[in-house]
Amino acid sequence: MAADRMKTVLVLLVLIIQLFSFSEAKSKLVVLDEDNWHQMLEGEWMVEFYAPWCPACKALQPIWEDFAEWGDDLSISVGQVDVTNTPGLSGRFMVTALPTIYHVKDGVFRQYRGSREREEFLSFIEEKKWEKVEEVPSWKSPASLQMSVVSQFFKLSMVLRGVHSVLVEEYGLPTWGSYLVFALATILVGALLGLILVCIIDFMFPPKAPGQVPLPTIDEDGDIIEDTVKSDVVKKDEGEEEKKEEEEVAKQLSGDEQSQGEEEEEEEEEEEEEEGDGEQVEGEAEEEEAGEPVEKDEEGEPKKTQEIRKRRPRKAD
Repeated sequence: MAADRMKTVLVLLVLIIQLFSFSEAKSKLVVLDEDNWHQMLEGEWMVEFYAPWCPACKALQPIWEDFAEWGDDLSISVGQVDVTNTPGLSGRFMVTALPTIYHVKDGVFRQYRGSREREEFLSFIEEKKWEKVEEVPSWKSPASLQMSVVSQFFKLSMVLRGVHSVLVEEYGLPTWGSYLVFALATILVGALLGLILVCIIDFMFPPKAPGQVPLPTIDEDGDIIEDTVKSDVVKKDEGEEEKKEEEEVAKQLSGDEQSQGEEEEEEEEEEEEEEGDGEQVEGEAEEEEAGEPVEKDEEGEPKKTQEIRKRRPRKAD
């Protein structure tokens, strides 16, 4: 009897020790969410993103808990993130497959792509294999502003999904009816945002005040004669254009008159020369008939008489 009691006590002690060690391992595995995920930005971490319904995550769970027991020896922290409860973190880390494991060292993120065995996890940390892994770019860093915006969109998507479930399950609305409600809400929200944007632009960049509007003049019969009031800018522009047109017309007229006068003078000179040559020929013929000798110049040509040199008076300009 005493031997049986001793065996029973030993079995109980073993069970208590295993239960204690299991609870200690669970306590070393840090559960991260939207409120405390900033803890991984300090020190060295290995973080797993999982979902309870994922078969691969279920297979990894005991290995990950065993790896968490070595956290103190490796001077690292081991954490887990349930993406079903924290959609914002899944968007912030751009989790597209499960499970996804990240190594974090002083805010620098690297994605672990090795084997999912405890020995591989241990060697990854002890041998610092993470130094050979490419860092996540700064623009994709979970701590960056743009990824914070992406995180908010993921949260919004989960809220809309919850609203869809309520409309379909609790209110009995058909699926197409729920989609129609979301479509109308999207149109209304877009119109409201567009109106707000237009108001902001008009406030920051107000439109210029228009000039004075012309007022028409109406006669007794009710007909519009002309615009009597114009803006100063319009009047100035019209005055300059009219002045330029008048100057161009005056230049054209003066040029035409000058060219016309020159042509008339040339025609008169040609006519005078032709008449002088004709008179000279007639005078020579008369002198020859009268038997009078014709005076000639040094070159042997007959001299022009006084009558031949006369020119008709020019016409007055």
